[in-house]
Amino acid sequence: MTDRSLERVSLVVSSRLPLREIALCAGALAALYFLPSFLTGYWLRVMISVSALVVASLSVSVLFAQLGMVSLAQFGLLGVGGWFALRISHGMGAPFELALLTGGAAAALVGLVVGLPALRMRGLYLAIITLMMAGAIQVLISAFGFPDGGTGILGKSTGARVMMVRPFLAQNDPAYFRYTVVIAALCYLLVLAHVRGRPGRAWAMIRRGEVCALAGGVHIVAYKVWAFALAGFLAGIAGGLLAGGVGQLDGSAFPASQSIMLFALTIVGGAYSWCGPIIAGLLLRAFPALLNEFHVDGNIATMAFGVGLLHALMTAPQGIAGQLADAFRAAGKLLKGNGRTAA
Repeated sequence: MTDRSLERVSLVVSSRLPLREIALCAGALAALYFLPSFLTGYWLRVMISVSALVVASLSVSVLFAQLGMVSLAQFGLLGVGGWFALRISHGMGAPFELALLTGGAAAALVGLVVGLPALRMRGLYLAIITLMMAGAIQVLISAFGFPDGGTGILGKSTGARVMMVRPFLAQNDPAYFRYTVVIAALCYLLVLAHVRGRPGRAWAMIRRGEVCALAGGVHIVAYKVWAFALAGFLAGIAGGLLAGGVGQLDGSAFPASQSIMLFALTIVGGAYSWCGPIIAGLLLRAFPALLNEFHVDGNIATMAFGVGLLHALMTAPQGIAGQLADAFRAAGKLLKGNGRTAA
C-alpha cells in the first residue's frame, strides 16, 4: 500500500484523536498516580485491579474502534497472560518485567488464533466464535489451574502457594499501584503509535470497507492479524498486572461471561474514546466495590450495567466519555457566550 493512499484516510484517524481528549486522559492517569496517599489498603487493591482492567478494556477498544471487530475472548486472554507470567516468574525467577512481557507475548500468540476467524467472518458470527474460544480457555484454566511455585510443566505445588515477586521498585501496594499506572500509560502510547501510524490508516480503510481497502493496496489479512496480536498482547499485559497485584490467580476468576461484561462496559464507557477504557475499568471494579462499601448487593451493578448498555446502544453510541466530552464542549460554548455578552 502506498503512503499516498494511506494519507487519504489520515483525517478519519485524526478525527478520533482530539488533543483535548488526550489531555483529559493524561490528566486522569496523573490523578490516578497521586491517589495512593488518599486511599485505604482496600481501595488501593481495588485501584490496582482497575489499572489492569483499563489495559484490558483498551484491548477491546483497539479491535472495535479501529476495525469494527467484536472479540469476546479478551478476558480469557487475561488468564493466558497471567498464567505465563506466573510460570516464568516461579519457574525461572525472572524479573517481573520479563514475566510481564512473556505473558503479553503468549497472549498475543493466542490472540492470533482467536483472530483467525476474523479473516472470514465478522459481526455476530465472529462474536460467537470468540466467545466459544473464551469458554475453551476457561475450561483449560479450570482443569489445570494457575502455577503457584511448584515444579513440572504446570508449576503446581502440593503445599503452600508461592506469591509472585513484584518489581524491585514496587514492593508495597502504593508503589505497585503507581507502577501499574505507568504500564497503562505505556500501553496507551503503544496504541497511539499504531493508530497515528501506518497500521492505523490501514485499519481505518478496512473499517470503511474491505473493497475500498483492497483498491488502496491494503494487505487486509496482515493488518487484521496485526490488530488481534496487539489486542492479545495488551490483554496479556493486563493479566500479568493482575497476577502481580494479588500475587496469585484463581482459575474461577476468568469465566467467559467476564469477556462479555468487559466488551459491554467498554461500549458503555466509550470504545471510540481514549478515556473510555478508564471509565470501563472503574465500572468493572470500583463501582461494585463502592456498592459493597455501603453494604449494597454488588449484583445490582450488573443491572445498572445492563441499563447503561441499553442507553449507550440506543442514544449514546459514544458512551459515557462521549457524553462527558459533549457536556464540556457545551459548557465551554456557554462560558464563551457569557464572556462576549459581558464584554
